[in-house]
Amino acid sequence: MLDTLLNPRVVPALPADPALFTAHERAAGAIARLDQALDHHPLLPAFLHRARLEAVRRQAAVDGHAIDPWHLAAMLEGLRLRMDHALRIIDRGAIFDAARAALAMHQWIVEPDFDQEGEVQAAERHLAATVPGGLLGAAASLWSWLQDGGTRPPIRAALIRLWGKRRLLRVPVPLTGPQALSAEAPELYPDWLVGFLEAVAAEARDYLELLRGLEHSWRTARSTIHSRRSTSRASVAVDVLAATPLLSATTLAGAIGMSVKCASELLDRFVAEDVAVEVTHRSARRLFGLKGLAPLRDVVRPPHRPDPHRGRGRPPIPIVDGEIAEPSRPLPLLSPVERSSFDYSDLEHALAQLDSQVRQTRRALAALMRGDAFKSAELPLDRHTEILR
Repeated sequence: MLDTLLNPRVVPALPADPALFTAHERAAGAIARLDQALDHHPLLPAFLHRARLEAVRRQAAVDGHAIDPWHLAAMLEGLRLRMDHALRIIDRGAIFDAARAALAMHQWIVEPDFDQEGEVQAAERHLAATVPGGLLGAAASLWSWLQDGGTRPPIRAALIRLWGKRRLLRVPVPLTGPQALSAEAPELYPDWLVGFLEAVAAEARDYLELLRGLEHSWRTARSTIHSRRSTSRASVAVDVLAATPLLSATTLAGAIGMSVKCASELLDRFVAEDVAVEVTHRSARRLFGLKGLAPLRDVVRPPHRPDPHRGRGRPPIPIVDGEIAEPSRPLPLLSPVERSSFDYSDLEHALAQLDSQVRQTRRALAALMRGDAFKSAELPLDRHTEILR
């Protein structure tokens, strides 16, 4: 690895392939549309928070650690995952290992430590040595890095920084084209370049849809609470709900600077006003999500409460009459003039608190995998997430 960093292989020449330039055009167009939509957007910090979690989930899946994004969100809040009782202990451990790997990738992107920063800077120097600029040069340089035995995490972080340095994106969107590193990716150099550019284009389009859905739910929630007094923290609470998939009253209280009791009452009010949905229905550590952003109820485990009026045997399958309503299409993005009517000055501070929650969970999962947290007491495995609370 040291020889690779000191004497990197010369980046191979770009092939004169029409498919390559077509893929380049699509990727450049998708990135330009995403960059334009994110320019001075009020939900930019919230979008980046969600996009980073989605990026590390995709990267972890490509690297062999499959984890559902809502499982990851539930673990960030210390909630027990929905697991089959017949699931083996080794399989349950694999889920925790996948979450730990995903959060380790999050660290590479957001705040690498001293050693990681050195590797990222080495990857940046490798990318900077590329003769052609832009997407094509980055793709060729990434290929040579991987062929020389370079590891994936530092080059992914370096790519995110490269897009800003070469003015392709004005904000650090985690755009790395992870599908180009999957087992199904082409092996030949020209085909791999096309595959990487197509993966980047698809990822940029997915992020644009994420932004549209985020803004739609946010605008709907904001319009519901618009009549509150100016000193209310409800608007900031809606912004934080938009930023994180699952949220507890404890996390919300720390993010917006209010008591846990007041945060709990505020979330209950959001549920009553159809702004948010409660996804756990527990007496303690209740979790909430902004309505319309994800099918959260299918992921978390509600407590078992038997119906006292039900007899023995299986309950009958309910028959629902009528057609299923189609989901509403996302509204168009706000114009810069419309965005200026919202005050989102407190959102960055709230997102910093959420990033702190990610760091705490990462440390807790690392301790869990080492066994440090359970040397003094033996706990059932399905209670291990209690340490994340």
